[in-house]
Amino acid sequence: MQYFDPHIHMLSRTTDDYEHMAAAGIIGVVEPAFWQGQPRTHAGTFLDYFDSLVGWERFRASQFGIHHYCTMGINPKEANNVPLAEAVMEALPRYCEKDGVVAVGEIGYDDMTAAEERFFTAQMRLAMDHDLPVLIHTPHRDKKRGTERSIAIVRESGIDEERVIIDHLNEQTLPLVMETGCWRGHSIYPHTKMSEERMVALLQRYGTEKMVVNSAADWGRSDPLKVPKTGRAMAAAGFDEATIEKVLFHNPVDFYAMSGRISREDLGPISVDQTRLWEDNSVLRGQTPVVP
Repeated sequence: MQYFDPHIHMLSRTTDDYEHMAAAGIIGVVEPAFWQGQPRTHAGTFLDYFDSLVGWERFRASQFGIHHYCTMGINPKEANNVPLAEAVMEALPRYCEKDGVVAVGEIGYDDMTAAEERFFTAQMRLAMDHDLPVLIHTPHRDKKRGTERSIAIVRESGIDEERVIIDHLNEQTLPLVMETGCWRGHSIYPHTKMSEERMVALLQRYGTEKMVVNSAADWGRSDPLKVPKTGRAMAAAGFDEATIEKVLFHNPVDFYAMSGRISREDLGPISVDQTRLWEDNSVLRGQTPVVP
């Protein structure tokens, strides 16, 4: 079984994670731009981060046989620093043209402030200008109201709802998104967000159309193997292999394929040669290089 994790923050993970992910059948990932824990105070720190997403991290993933794509955007938490967000917005258009950038995101709400809404709306326009789909982060607090307002922003923007995925859904918010044309993202995360068992129950109740599952693994207590673990939970609940593959591989790839920069056909085996370097740097720290 092959898997695709459409929302994972690999810059916060180690090469051990890549090794374990590849062994578990994960052949591709999308890494959304996000808040890294320490608030950034200069536009240049965002640009270095964006450069890492389209450069070093894509190379690092390939060295373990994993295809790496990313999304670009100002996360809602840092959108509240208005001068900084304005400066980053000036640079975002050129990153939206980079190879491997398959959406604008993750954008949306954190505390649902006026500043967050301003840059949420601006980045919806950015996505439309660059013909990219959109990844929307729903807030951890007051999630139902945040999801309702996110849907309103999508509709006010005029974007085709089919080009939007609303993420971090749960039992309370999934029914709201089911009433739209948007795709439905779910983060399987230890102790918070969703569990494998709850995800299986949602699939049993609502079906598999536009349903997407991710690990959202980051610098916190998280698990980069939650997608294949959800696959095992689906199998235990009686889902057949074709249905598991649809939810955990085809659906996320087909959503991001609307960018024109990824397709199922692009995700063939990578010839791994760990003697290769990125700007004179190796991905290895004590490992014996894998070579063809």
